[in-house]
Amino acid sequence: MCSPRAARVAASASPSSNAAAFMDAARLRRNAEIAAVWSEGMKLQHSLFAVRARPNGLTTMRLAVSAPRSIGRGVARNRARRRVREAFRTVIRDLEQRAGCDLIIVARPPVGSAPHAKLREAAAAALATVAARSSER
Repeated sequence: MCSPRAARVAASASPSSNAAAFMDAARLRRNAEIAAVWSEGMKLQHSLFAVRARPNGLTTMRLAVSAPRSIGRGVARNRARRRVREAFRTVIRDLEQRAGCDLIIVARPPVGSAPHAKLREAAAAALATVAARSSER
């Protein structure tokens, strides 16, 4: 058995923790930025989530994920947020062209039971729509 400290050090060097660090850097956290996206952003609807998007003038996409109480109790809402965040993270990572955008994603109840492949497809379709609409402007 290893000590708890050794386990923490080993966990911090794992690839999954690096993915989490990527997401921490690419998250919308300030209320003013979230409010700007909410009021000025374009709307997209999907059966799994709703998206608000606004160009940010940067080369990175930043996310804020929300899960309303209609999804369930805290455990279900946290799981829904994690699943949506991971789906968007994998799609954003695979994008060749990175147009800077701020996104607010509001999860819907089917997110909890949807297969991860379907979540990734929906995220890819949403990002393609955002890119197409932002290029029209």
